[in-house]
Amino acid sequence: MKVAAQRMRYRAFGLAIASEIDLPELLADAEADGEADVCIRREALTAIWEERAGEEGGCYAFGDGEFMLRIEGTGIYRVRDGREIAVTPAEGASETAVRLYLLGTCMGALLFQRQLLPLHGSAVVIGGKAYAFVGDSGAGKSTLAAALLQRGYPLLTDDVVAVTLTRDRVPYVIPAYPQQKLWQESIDRLGMRDGRYVPLYATKFGIPVAQRFCSEPVPLAGVFELVKTDGSRAELRRLRGLERLPTVRYHTYRQFLISRLGLDHRHFSTSVSVVDRIAMYQLRRPENGFSADELVALVLEAAGDGAGISHG
Repeated sequence: MKVAAQRMRYRAFGLAIASEIDLPELLADAEADGEADVCIRREALTAIWEERAGEEGGCYAFGDGEFMLRIEGTGIYRVRDGREIAVTPAEGASETAVRLYLLGTCMGALLFQRQLLPLHGSAVVIGGKAYAFVGDSGAGKSTLAAALLQRGYPLLTDDVVAVTLTRDRVPYVIPAYPQQKLWQESIDRLGMRDGRYVPLYATKFGIPVAQRFCSEPVPLAGVFELVKTDGSRAELRRLRGLERLPTVRYHTYRQFLISRLGLDHRHFSTSVSVVDRIAMYQLRRPENGFSADELVALVLEAAGDGAGISHG
């Protein structure tokens, strides 16, 4: 049964979202009617957290069909049954910080509960197909996606790449919302100077990309794993055979949740279907220097769009 509609309506990750909390990053769905797929609301969670944290410890807690998260100075969150996210903001917490975890870790947990495969990375559309960039934090996933956006290739998602399978087990990437997260260094090196960027934390900013956003699901054709090296140039290597499945698991968003939510078998089955249908590469980039142009050229060549013609 779907949850009742709330005050504000949005759409992200293919879901109709009703929220008591303003979510300016998401696409507004002013024409939505009826019930929503997901409800986001404020709720007093402190007592529940104290009971659960005594069992689990740390920042996370788990219950029957639910996941809880506590971020010091920001708030307590609870994600239940793939249908609702509740939050108790900490006193004095900024709205931006509260939304950062709500749309990040909490949304990733909700996608798990809805039996989707969330990868940690960014995805763009090249030649009508989706290509995802995964890697450790700081590997350059969002920077590479931003460099492709500058060349006219639309963004599908940044940070959480939601992959679903059709009835024929064909993987598709579901669009998230029209925003990127970039460090100041990347903004400067890409020549992106605009006072409208939203500070997130430290020197990282939210970059609105409404004019370069794809709002429809797109078939996933390839995954590029970004890896820093001490080499002097960017290199591309095709991943084959048994090395592909561990790569998918390692770069699953908040992959520790797979076992804690009892999803090992489903995750493996979904991963097998995905890697059987796509090309996978390791994209090795120099740790020092700025190699976005080299990386873009390698990605476009692998995707069969080496001419790099602007699509925007």
